[in-house]
Amino acid sequence: MALSKVNFNSMNVTPAASKAIKFNSGNNGLETGDLGGNLVLLDTVTVTNAGNITFDGSLATGFSSTYKEFIFKLIDIHPAATGANYTFQVDTSGNTNYNQTITSSHFRAFHNEAGNTTSLTYSTSFDLAQSTSAQILFNGVGAENDESCAGTLHIFDPTNTTFVKHFTFSGTQYQQSDYNITHYVAGYVNTTTALDKITFFFSSGNQAGTIKMYGVL
Repeated sequence: MALSKVNFNSMNVTPAASKAIKFNSGNNGLETGDLGGNLVLLDTVTVTNAGNITFDGSLATGFSSTYKEFIFKLIDIHPAATGANYTFQVDTSGNTNYNQTITSSHFRAFHNEAGNTTSLTYSTSFDLAQSTSAQILFNGVGAENDESCAGTLHIFDPTNTTFVKHFTFSGTQYQQSDYNITHYVAGYVNTTTALDKITFFFSSGNQAGTIKMYGVL
């Protein structure tokens, strides 16, 4: 079997951080560059006692047209007040009311530590129907020292000016009555105006924890 030879001059693969080897635009050589689906860490916010965690486009850490999808990793979000709900809202450039119109669905699976209560249910109390309220991601989060919540929020093409802005979320929490609750939320922000900021907060009290913001190439 004959061996194919690679022309060294057709390879432009000088090592580069966070880059992959791919075919060049002429499809006749190799180069380093970004591949579709790559995650780019844009920002990390860690707080110990804050009301909101906000990513604001006017501060260069919010949404931009560079990315068609943004992912937020919520890590060990801990409430100061037991039983509070964890929520998010978004807004457009120049506005800071965080009252965009949302329609969504929300269902939960839960299981207590005693092992005698389980359920999978649609949560009518936590969905929104053309509402400007904040979207609930977790409900009744426990505030004891070892209790917290964690999850992943995806927001798709938030700077688009033709379509509504879709989002999906999944996460798990330690509930104040010693339950594990797994949440699944999806919906859309019903505006064709570009979004440039997002804020996360509890319904009462401050928060501690970390949120990482990624863009998807």
